[in-house]
Amino acid sequence: MINSDWSDVRARLAALSIHPNSGSIFGANDHQWRLEPPVTDHELAELESQLGIELPGEYRTFLLHVGRGGAGPAYGLFPLRRVEGRWHWEGDGADLTDLATLSQPFPRTEAFNPADGLPDPPDEDDFDSEEQFNEAEDVYWRHHDDVTCAPEHSIGLLYLCHLGCALREVLVISGPARGQMWADDTADDGGFRPLCEPDGRPTGFAHWYRRWLKEAEDQIQHR
Repeated sequence: MINSDWSDVRARLAALSIHPNSGSIFGANDHQWRLEPPVTDHELAELESQLGIELPGEYRTFLLHVGRGGAGPAYGLFPLRRVEGRWHWEGDGADLTDLATLSQPFPRTEAFNPADGLPDPPDEDDFDSEEQFNEAEDVYWRHHDDVTCAPEHSIGLLYLCHLGCALREVLVISGPARGQMWADDTADDGGFRPLCEPDGRPTGFAHWYRRWLKEAEDQIQHR
């Protein structure tokens, strides 16, 4: 069931913004509790036509009724921008979204780590000189990054926010996990994993956003 009632969100964000402890919430000094304007029906239709997709319902209604970016988990939601007639998302890691392949299905339903199966990094004790070790280490990490950051791992994923330290969270746009929120922990060698509710159900966009909002309210009240 699509959660399309966002009527309370702007008032709750406004209340958070004026609370004396509002700056204590992680990321708040970046997004300042502000939302950018919603998109219009025409803008959303143009965006989806350009991408060849229909966005998952909960995020779609958020864009239409709440905002196109701004206040949200961690440093905030990557905002939508229209530049020279083309739509894209902006933010630290937003460029990891491959707009050209966003309509292709993300095939995964369970956590996976592209780094699995890679050999261990070179051990300095195995080399006759520091120069040889440095060269081997450089080769290893270039190969490691080529494997773990290969673009095919994130086909069908929309990057929505940056948690810091190059850790990010994404919305699955197409494929069997469509509408679910996942974590991209490849920067920490953790791979990709679905976000889940306490009962094990996959977390959708609405629960993901509202959980952040409720946690922010609770944290502020207890500081």
